[in-house]
Amino acid sequence: MRRLQHPSTGPDDPDSPRSAPVGNVPAELNRFVGRATELAALGGLLEESRLVTVVGVAGVGKTRCAGRVAALTEKRYCDGVWLAELSPVREAGLLEHAVVEALGLTDHTGRPPRTVLVEHLRERRALLVLDGFEHLVEGCADLVRELLRWAPGLQVLAAGRRPLLVDGEVTFTLAPMCDEDAVELFAERARSVRPDREPTAGDRATTLELCHRLDGIPLALELAAGRLRALSVDQVLLRLDDRFWLLTGGSRGAPPRHRALRTAIGWSHELCTPEQRLLWARLSVFAGQFDLEAAEYICGGAGLPADAVLDVLEELLAQSVVEREDGVTGTRYRLLESVREYGAEWLAAAGDTRRMRRRHRDWFLGLATWCELDWFSPRQAEVAARIDAELPNLRRAMECSMESPDEVHLAHHLAGSLWFYWAGCGRLSEGRYWLEHVLEEPTPYDASRLKVLWVLGYVAVLQGDAVGAISALQECREEAERSGDATATAYAVHRTGCLAIVTDDPARAEELLREALGRYREIGELNSNVVMAQVELAMAVAFQGDLDAAADICEEVRELCEDHGERWALAYALYVLAYAALRRGLPERARRMLGECLSIGRTFDDLLVTALSLELLALVTAVEGDAGEAAVLQGAAERIWPSVGLPLFGSVYFGRPRVECEEQVRRELGDAAYEAGLRAGRRLDRAAVVERALGGGGGRERRDTPGAESGPSAGGTRRPAASRMTGRGGPERW
Repeated sequence: MRRLQHPSTGPDDPDSPRSAPVGNVPAELNRFVGRATELAALGGLLEESRLVTVVGVAGVGKTRCAGRVAALTEKRYCDGVWLAELSPVREAGLLEHAVVEALGLTDHTGRPPRTVLVEHLRERRALLVLDGFEHLVEGCADLVRELLRWAPGLQVLAAGRRPLLVDGEVTFTLAPMCDEDAVELFAERARSVRPDREPTAGDRATTLELCHRLDGIPLALELAAGRLRALSVDQVLLRLDDRFWLLTGGSRGAPPRHRALRTAIGWSHELCTPEQRLLWARLSVFAGQFDLEAAEYICGGAGLPADAVLDVLEELLAQSVVEREDGVTGTRYRLLESVREYGAEWLAAAGDTRRMRRRHRDWFLGLATWCELDWFSPRQAEVAARIDAELPNLRRAMECSMESPDEVHLAHHLAGSLWFYWAGCGRLSEGRYWLEHVLEEPTPYDASRLKVLWVLGYVAVLQGDAVGAISALQECREEAERSGDATATAYAVHRTGCLAIVTDDPARAEELLREALGRYREIGELNSNVVMAQVELAMAVAFQGDLDAAADICEEVRELCEDHGERWALAYALYVLAYAALRRGLPERARRMLGECLSIGRTFDDLLVTALSLELLALVTAVEGDAGEAAVLQGAAERIWPSVGLPLFGSVYFGRPRVECEEQVRRELGDAAYEAGLRAGRRLDRAAVVERALGGGGGRERRDTPGAESGPSAGGTRRPAASRMTGRGGPERW
């Protein structure tokens, strides 16, 4: 959570000095005005009830108040305050994925996301803020009910237009602002628009009348204040008066305040130029944020040339119709949900919704295609961040393609092109959702459908679902061979080799992976998948006892990755090389490589490489003489494994470093001290343990001493024993 920009004098002042808070509630970009009574009441309700829902009309300030209360009370929750913005989520099936994402969780397993949430929150004291849930109210109510049942330390603060109707829910109806607060809000926003203007004696009365006409709705007041760039307060009031009933809209039975908000938005719309109105309507096709390039391509056209979009967008920004947000992917924009809905109605009235949705789909189809190609480059981290930012729009693009049987193949192409994101950036569960969803619609076995099949097989392998994997991969290979699709055949063979590794047949895996690499060479394929096939081959060779050959393969991979700027696959090659270095009595070299693995894993949010690296680093640390720190690292790895899958895949191959480390540490420290170290490690979150590991832990002295009693073979055997590879596809990621 970033710090709030303005101090509060309350006892739970979010700006008071203290340790860094946990959570993701964003900073306030302008001063929070008024609502002291409401904030105090909400804070009191959170002391008494585990579920508080803030309800009210659109634009009344539910989101802002909920965020403010969350920030003011964050010290009560040792495990953080977490905001899940649900308004961009259109598919009910993605609700739980969105909450998993909001909590910053990465789960590679085949577990349902609800199970992941329950397990994560079961023993935590946290506040979950759910905003904009009204279009998903049934699914949201069911999820909240189960989370509260199984996580006794959890509290939920929801904000929407209607209650959840869950047992134990306390509903707080947020009323419009009182006159004093409304006038102060309007004046504050007016100062930000015209800081050089001094209020006149008559402005107070005019402003109060304006606030009455807008019924104290904060969004309406802010939109009205935005007009002061061109108008005086008197002119604003006059124009609002002229258009009040004309622009009310909606049913006559609707609440007056709801009509007042619509009046404010509609009035702001009426004051826009035709080009501004057109852009406003066309921007409504975006889900969540968007960037300038997307807006220019999608919204440019008849009536609004692409090269004019920037100027018109700036005018909408000045009028508070569009908001600007700066982040890791650069400058982005968004419409408030009520404003977006209003624009969507105008787009529908113009009969242009379907065409604009297709343009939106085409842009993001192209973006995914470009990102897939650019994944195998030095821009991997940028690609991952870009897809993260565009995920709501990519979801909407797939939804659009699924609406017409003639366009389902485009949904196939989009879901398959994102293989690198599903597998490389911790999105296996959502990836499987979309891959299976797009396959539900029967279509011919073209290249895009075959790609979805092998990607689905890949995801199933990583999740440890051998049945699902073999089903998808066999179907892919049979149809690829029948149709003569050499590319799909190569990928099907490759992923079947991965399946052979996780089902404990390294000899068969080696045979299939060598065949796949030969097929890749024949068709001229070179990307991260091909590089990973080489790493997987090294794994199969290592499982059969030839560590030198495995290391040679990974050295070639290392050079190839450095030539192309590939980092994700490199992490697994480095893991193999670190293992070999430790076996050869070079722990310092192994530590350096594992440090790079951890850095890469942090970049891509890759839990698997993080957990594997910590396990091996624990043994390195024990070999270097710091048994206490080794126990802590093992405990930290234990905390991560449940979000990956079966710890160490149930494999003696992966498990050997852990077994040897535990034996050595117990021997040196004793059982009680070892268990204490594990407990200390389990208390560390992933970010903290990675920083600790990269910082060298306890500052131990290290040395590379060939022949020293430092390899994991000490007291054991170098020859791997049989594996019970029943967990997620670890060999995929050596």
